[in-house]
Amino acid sequence: MMPKEIRDYHIQALVQLARRSGAGDARPISAKDIRVKEELARFCRDPQCDQYGLAAGCPPHVSGPAGFRKLQTEYTEALVIKIDVPTGVLFSDERRGIMKLLHEGVAAVEQAAVRMGYKRSRGFAGGSCKPLFCFEDADCRVVSGRGGCRHPLSARPSMSGFGIDVGELMRVAGWSGEMADSETDSEMTWVAGLVLIG
Repeated sequence: MMPKEIRDYHIQALVQLARRSGAGDARPISAKDIRVKEELARFCRDPQCDQYGLAAGCPPHVSGPAGFRKLQTEYTEALVIKIDVPTGVLFSDERRGIMKLLHEGVAAVEQAAVRMGYKRSRGFAGGSCKPLFCFEDADCRVVSGRGGCRHPLSARPSMSGFGIDVGELMRVAGWSGEMADSETDSEMTWVAGLVLIG
C-alpha cells in the first residue's frame, strides 16, 4: 500500500490528466459510495437498447451488477470523470465524437493509474463502445469469437450494463445528478465515466 501523501499526489495527477484529456472535471470518491441497481442494468434488455448484445463491454457479455459489486469490494478509491456537453450536441450526429472522447479519456486515466503502480485499475464509460470504435465493422470480434478487441487501448465497458447509478455517482462527486434529455430546455448536460483505482 502506497503512503497516503503519494496516493493523494497520484490522484491529483490523474484528475489533471482527465482534464487534459477533455473532461470538464474529475473527482475522487470512495469506491464503497458507488451505487449499483439491478433495475438499471435490466434497462439494457427491456426496453432493449439497440446495442444490446453487440459488444463485449455490454450485456449480456458483462458480469452485471453482481459482478460489479464483487469487484467493488476490492477497491477503496475511484475517480469520477465528467464531460460537460451542450444538450443539442449530445442529441445530434456529434454525439459519437463526444462519447468516443469519454471512452478515450477514461482509458487514458486507467492506463496512467496502472503505470503509477495501481495495476488493477479499471475504467468504465457511458454508452456502448461498438458504435464509437467499430461502427463500420459488422460485429465485435470478441463477441463473434473471431479475435481480441480491435481497440483495447480506447474502448471501455458500459457503466449501464453493470447497473451503476450514474446520477447518484455524480451527486456523490458533488455535481448535479440530473441529466438533460432531448425534451428539456436545459442548454448543458453531461456524460460520465469511472475509474476504479487499485
